Amino acid sequence: MFDEVKTILARQLRIAPEKITLDAQIKRDLHADSLDILQLLMRLEDDYGVVIPDQALAKFETVGDVVSYLDSLEK
Repeated sequence: MFDEVKTILARQLRIAPEKITLDAQIKRDLHADSLDILQLLMRLEDDYGVVIPDQALAKFETVGDVVSYLDSLEK
């Protein structure tokens, strides 16, 4: 799951995949703005056929938070 999220983020934010770690802060470390985050949300929802509630989105601070959330949906 991490590799998939990393690929999406690297393409969307136009950054090297090597800069993306589970501990990377989406806003601070990866310099994503609110539009980037909204686009990420829409892409994840489309790719995984899920709806991510605003409450969950508000808790996404690190790449690991996103990966953990998506992993929890698959169980």
